Amino acid sequence: MTLKNVKPSLNKIAKSLTEVQDAREFLLKNTREIIILCSKSIISVHSGDIKLANNNLRQADVLLKKYKKKATPDLLRYMITPEQEFVEAASLIAIVEKKEIPSEIKLGVMPESYVLGLMDCVGELKRMTFDKIRIGDIDNALRVFEIMENLYLHLYPFSMYDKVLKEARRKMDVDRILVDDVRGAITEEKRRSELIKALNKIQK
Repeated sequence: MTLKNVKPSLNKIAKSLTEVQDAREFLLKNTREIIILCSKSIISVHSGDIKLANNNLRQADVLLKKYKKKATPDLLRYMITPEQEFVEAASLIAIVEKKEIPSEIKLGVMPESYVLGLMDCVGELKRMTFDKIRIGDIDNALRVFEIMENLYLHLYPFSMYDKVLKEARRKMDVDRILVDDVRGAITEEKRRSELIKALNKIQK
């Protein structure tokens, strides 16, 4: 009979695929907690609670290492999203603490996750810069914007890898708009500050 070997082969393959599917579902379900912790970490940074931000980041790091061990090579792609969220939060904290942004090796993430996470961080730096401008902290606003702009310039060449770095080109297009928006806001704020200084001198 021509199908003698088909059934056992298909049974074996089905079992293997079931295991892969179960592992995939496990990762998707459990890595959501990492994404939530990283989001909380970023929110804490913007609210000024760096201690809480670091605490959430540490918890995310523990879970990231735990679940990455469970991911077989063909399932590692499902770790990219939680890893890039982790990179985004870790980078933001480093900038606020005036430290160097950690390397991908230091963070223990895949190269794709690292690049995409830094691209996402540019958006958070826009928010941070506007927050500094809003409270009149121009010096810190300029410091953050300088990092934001340099980060964008370093990341821009990676838009050419859009076929292997998912949404890299779109993210860089968005980042370019964000950088231009912040540059305009800072320029306007500097002009306003100079005008106020000039008026104060006249009044004296």
